[in-house]
Amino acid sequence: MLGIKDAVTATTLVALGTSLPDTFASKIAAEQDTTADNAVGSITGCNSVNVFLGLGLPWLVAAIYWRIKGQQFRVDSGDLAHSVSLFTVLSLVCIAVLTARRLIPCLGRGELGGPPVQKIATGALLFGLWISYVVLSSVHSH
Repeated sequence: MLGIKDAVTATTLVALGTSLPDTFASKIAAEQDTTADNAVGSITGCNSVNVFLGLGLPWLVAAIYWRIKGQQFRVDSGDLAHSVSLFTVLSLVCIAVLTARRLIPCLGRGELGGPPVQKIATGALLFGLWISYVVLSSVHSH
């Protein structure tokens, strides 16, 4: 209805809708633990389940369905290579930021929280990584 491409909808609305509840679960884990390990593990695990089950299960069902029908199940790759490459690069930046926050004293000596300036700057940077992913994926899909 709005003329938004499927790839843009998938990387924004669908991804946000499936990940937002996991974000709140990770926030609670971060508040209840003395380290950020459970929070980071929670969000990583939740997103892994979303990706592997959210893609794998429907893919498996479709492959079985079309095999029973005697037809080939085929999906064109589209922008998957670009999206995965971009996600990998931005994920490595995120991991580097979390590692630096843990190891460098002036950054707060922890992945989450810490001094207000470092905490806000890290949050803004990570939010910026998400915005970068959405914008670069959207531009590439047009």
